[in-house]
Amino acid sequence: MWPAGRRVVSVVPRLALTAARCTATTSGHAKGEYSTDKETHFGFKNVSEEEKAQKVHQVFENVADKYDLMNDLMSGFIHRAWKDQFVSRLQPRPHTRLLDVAGGTGDIVFRYIQHLHHASGGSRVGAAAPPKYATTDSSTSDSSSDSDSESSQRLYEISVCDISENMLGVGQQRAKALGHHGIDWVCGDAQQLPFEEGEFDCYTIAFGIRNVVDVQKALEEAYRVLRPGGRFMCLEFSHVKNSLMRWAYDQYSLNVIPPMGQVVAGDWASYQYLVESIRKFPDQETFKEMIEEAGFRNVTYENLTLGVAAIHSGFKI
Repeated sequence: MWPAGRRVVSVVPRLALTAARCTATTSGHAKGEYSTDKETHFGFKNVSEEEKAQKVHQVFENVADKYDLMNDLMSGFIHRAWKDQFVSRLQPRPHTRLLDVAGGTGDIVFRYIQHLHHASGGSRVGAAAPPKYATTDSSTSDSSSDSDSESSQRLYEISVCDISENMLGVGQQRAKALGHHGIDWVCGDAQQLPFEEGEFDCYTIAFGIRNVVDVQKALEEAYRVLRPGGRFMCLEFSHVKNSLMRWAYDQYSLNVIPPMGQVVAGDWASYQYLVESIRKFPDQETFKEMIEEAGFRNVTYENLTLGVAAIHSGFKI
């Protein structure tokens, strides 16, 4: 299913250091990271940490092919405006080292590149030279002239990390169709990122952090891989304060989205989990406090569509 000349590998020794600290399973989640005894939630069900890691991986392997289509249908295309606003708040700058976690299909990084494209006056946007510990093989997919042209511009250095190879495969296919080269596609775990400390200027995660087994550990990993002064940004479903709006939203999401998943993607259970997981995620203030507990400062949040979603931002100072 991979585009010609491109592949994603589950375990690549980027460094002896990272190879020693993080070994992934074939599903992308870190081996030995999850307990078989400690309980957590998978939607409204209680399961072991290990079981949740496996189930979440399977959800995104299952929904990858229809993921973007379902996002459009479920949100009435509103998710596109949310993501546009998210990237706009990020204010992309050339030469920024960006890590997008749980971003396998590329929705955030493609918007990021488009913003850079407009900022550069509409000229072709090129990637920086491939990271020295890259996990993709692009030797046969791009011509040397394209590669040289893009490397010389050095406008972006982007890594996308996701536990699902299928999601990453969709992202790579879209990148090829859009002509975006030099993106580093990594199959890895948000709780044990296979990157060096202080490797990135910015960490983004959109509609992904509620699916990790231990949100606090994922936040701590985000802090670790950012350089001093680096920025954390998260777009996630959140809590609607207005009681009437919350009732209408609950009725729609719990009673319409799972059947829609069955009709469009042939998968009721995965979409049942996804809407249940929203209800288990902390509210805006609680999540803000968790981000601060991980070490980030100047933490703020902005509600979107009356709190259906929220953008949280913080800095490693």
